[in-house]
Amino acid sequence: MKLKVCLVIPTLVQGGAEKQLCLLAENLDRSRFEVDVIVLTHSGVYEDRLKSAGVSLHFIGKRAKFDPWAYRRLSRKIGELKPDIVHTWLFAANAYGRWAAYRRGVPGIIGGERSVDPWKSTWQLIVDRHLAKISSCIATNTRAVTDFYADRGIPAEKFTVIPNAVLPAERRQLEKSELFERLQIPARSKVVGAIGRLWAQKNYRELIWAAELLHAAYQDVWFVILGDGPDLKRLQHDRDLAGAKDSVRFAGHRSDAAELLSAFDVLWNGSLYEGQSNTILEAMAQGIPVVASDIPGNRDLVINDETGYLYQIGDVETLTKRTNHLLRNRELALRLGEAAQQRVQSEFSLPAMIKRHEQLYLSVAEERQQG
Repeated sequence: MKLKVCLVIPTLVQGGAEKQLCLLAENLDRSRFEVDVIVLTHSGVYEDRLKSAGVSLHFIGKRAKFDPWAYRRLSRKIGELKPDIVHTWLFAANAYGRWAAYRRGVPGIIGGERSVDPWKSTWQLIVDRHLAKISSCIATNTRAVTDFYADRGIPAEKFTVIPNAVLPAERRQLEKSELFERLQIPARSKVVGAIGRLWAQKNYRELIWAAELLHAAYQDVWFVILGDGPDLKRLQHDRDLAGAKDSVRFAGHRSDAAELLSAFDVLWNGSLYEGQSNTILEAMAQGIPVVASDIPGNRDLVINDETGYLYQIGDVETLTKRTNHLLRNRELALRLGEAAQQRVQSEFSLPAMIKRHEQLYLSVAEERQQG
């Protein structure tokens, strides 16, 4: 008899948690698991992929932060589906989904924390602590998240760490000239890139100043940012203030981001906090060296001086020096890139991520049957 698993997430927009949920739902063993995905608010880029994989989607239509009608619809849907396991992802789904599953008597309830979340208010952490008590466990992608929540009153033993997965680099090979044309930068340039939402967490302001230092020393170095977000105008102002208008490109949200990534000589990630960065993993999978902020989530991926470089937030000098070494020393860049590829293949493969989730679901179901 198949185990019925219901995955609950706020949206299907292009984000790290959404990507990992999509990979999981697509690849769970259909001979042993029946999968449904419940989306609280609205759809996004992963809807078509999930439908193509034969995954049943259910949209709740949540419209406000506190939406009792959406909670009732979610509760009814869980009652209709009668899952053995409800696995929720991110705060809104954790809050609404776990309580609804508990009230509906779902045997196995798994929360999902995907990032270090310093933005959470006191009331949100109270909700997290309360719902942890009714959860079989909480799935996360890095020990850094476990430590963060353990410091805020949720026992570390509640957490199960399952690292993110990245697919092998499978993309249409493009000429560098075509990639440069898409990015609107001169041919034969050196490209440093960053990918992600334009907001304070990503610390783009610091990266823009570092990019201007690099460009001042080497006119052939360009900094390209793929992504959109609420801080675009402020960051454009910071770029212009730094005198970097001619060397920093905001390319916006791109559906061809995976192909454009292959044009990067170096990937930057300057985040103030992270769970486990999909962008870093994807760069490592392509053999692109990474220079990243020395924070717990990044430290889990990048081994300093072995698979890339780490720098202290605020230390723009080290960031630029490390990047310059990679841009001017092809042999060094290749060595770090190859080591990064090997690390991804051994530690962050899709089959390993799927197997760990399947084992988790089976163990939670068995525990509940015995209890």
